[in-house]
Amino acid sequence: MRLSTIRQLGVKELRGLMRDPMLLLLIVYAFTLSIYTAATAMPEALNNAPIAIVDEDHSPLSTRISSAFYPPYFGRPQLISLSQMDQRMDAGLDTFALDIPPDFQQNLLAGRSPTLQLNVDATRMTQAFSGSGYVQSIISSEISEFANHNRTPVAQPVDLVLRARFNPQLDKGWFGSVMNVINSITMLSIVLTGTALIREREHGTIEHLLVMPVTPFEIMASKIWSMGLVVLVASAFSITVVVQGLLSVPIEGSILLFLFGASLQLFATTSLGIFLATMAGSMPQFGLLLMLVLLPLQILSGSMTPRESMPALLQNIMLAAPNTHFVSLAQAILYRGAGLASVWPQFLALGAIGAVLFLFSLGRFRQSLK
Repeated sequence: MRLSTIRQLGVKELRGLMRDPMLLLLIVYAFTLSIYTAATAMPEALNNAPIAIVDEDHSPLSTRISSAFYPPYFGRPQLISLSQMDQRMDAGLDTFALDIPPDFQQNLLAGRSPTLQLNVDATRMTQAFSGSGYVQSIISSEISEFANHNRTPVAQPVDLVLRARFNPQLDKGWFGSVMNVINSITMLSIVLTGTALIREREHGTIEHLLVMPVTPFEIMASKIWSMGLVVLVASAFSITVVVQGLLSVPIEGSILLFLFGASLQLFATTSLGIFLATMAGSMPQFGLLLMLVLLPLQILSGSMTPRESMPALLQNIMLAAPNTHFVSLAQAILYRGAGLASVWPQFLALGAIGAVLFLFSLGRFRQSLK
């Protein structure tokens, strides 16, 4: 093995990447616009949800309920008739339609238990799930204040003091931006290394390399360090400029420590990209394999849902995936300001998984060359 050969082959890969505008556009998008979109347009956040109200009571209480819904959680309520409610719901104009029946205030003051009807468009799953609780809370609060003739909160026997650590404002954008950087690191590292190998195979340049005094190890190592370097530089730019600068997301821990963990993650995922490229005969087949591998890696690693909510068997299986450990150390460093003393087990696991994937991919690469 000659380090100069690995360096020169890696420079060749970088030059090839610079001549591919589509891959360059994908890198720029994944680490800029995609991060910004994930942080500012979180789908689970209730924002300007359309609501319509059928006021059949026309009482001070019904007016009070109607005026309790306002931005940013809800749009301005549309006052409609009862005959319009089903038609608007079928057309998808309203996510929520509240029907206040006649004599609602009179029955409430008389001690009866009147009912309100809330129709929810459940096809808008995220808004329907969180918005129903908001609607119920707002209506209950307005009715309670109207019945008690004041807005003084009822004294509770126990005072619960809430302290939200690491994200005091409960801003979902903080979570979305960093997790999207992590997912982009995994996706781009697999895509770039796999594409580089398949491109050489389709163009016939892999045979040219084999007649030169280079070994399969040197060819594979050059692709890993060159494509890994591109993703590492792009992720460093995204964390410092997009996440910290543009989105103003506070980073608690050391960015250098995070980038060191990202380097170990790139060592594992670029090796995985080489393996997938040896399994695929063409670029479309590589794309299909990528979907089968990438989706479980991202969904089941804890970047979208907590691992604790998954079945125990699935949690144990995902310990063999590099993403699981990378997500854990990234969250600990960037969110909670953890140091090396806290995340060294994840670093060790990433190094071991990367070494196994590298050796396995190298064996498969040598076999494919034969």
